[in-house]
Amino acid sequence: MAYIVGEPCVNCKYGDCVDACPVDCFYQDDNMLYINPAECIDCDACVPECPVDAIFPADENAPYDETQTKHVAPYYVWLGENFAYSDENRVTDKVQVDHGPDWDETKAT
Repeated sequence: MAYIVGEPCVNCKYGDCVDACPVDCFYQDDNMLYINPAECIDCDACVPECPVDAIFPADENAPYDETQTKHVAPYYVWLGENFAYSDENRVTDKVQVDHGPDWDETKAT
């Protein structure tokens, strides 16, 4: 199961996770980082590196929608599913990450 980046990353974007990723599956926009689930190898390397605990297994805590009788992905998964993964927004090194307005130097490594 691939990992996803959740809401705690919005407006922070520390980038420690990017350096830990062995397959360079991280991407960014103005607000947050994303993991491309098609590229994630589920190695778990990025999870402990995130200072705001924003990385989760894609199937964790999926709410149940009784009207559709299926599990519905959390909002941050939908953000990732609608995100346009491209070489232009791929980040392969922490120095490429543009920190957000909520970035806290005391949490950065």
